[in-house]
Amino acid sequence: MAGKEQKGLTRAEFLEILLIQSKEKRRLEKKIRKAGKKLEDRRIVAAEPDSVAETALKLNGIFKAVQEAADQYLENAKQPQDKAEIKK
Repeated sequence: MAGKEQKGLTRAEFLEILLIQSKEKRRLEKKIRKAGKKLEDRRIVAAEPDSVAETALKLNGIFKAVQEAADQYLENAKQPQDKAEIKK
């Protein structure tokens, strides 16, 4: 957040935004760890004699979950900035 955007916020509002972002970051990191665990599980499954196509289909769901988590994190990271701009 740039200095100009911070001027419209009180210290309490700014700290509240930081707290919200911190909680959201932890939640998304947990979600990413779970997706990573699932990916590792898929690697074990992929080591079994499945076809390449079957393995690719299994991994597709994991990559989709990781992408959704990343997209949600980016969207949530933008929200406090949007709120600060509205208060101007």
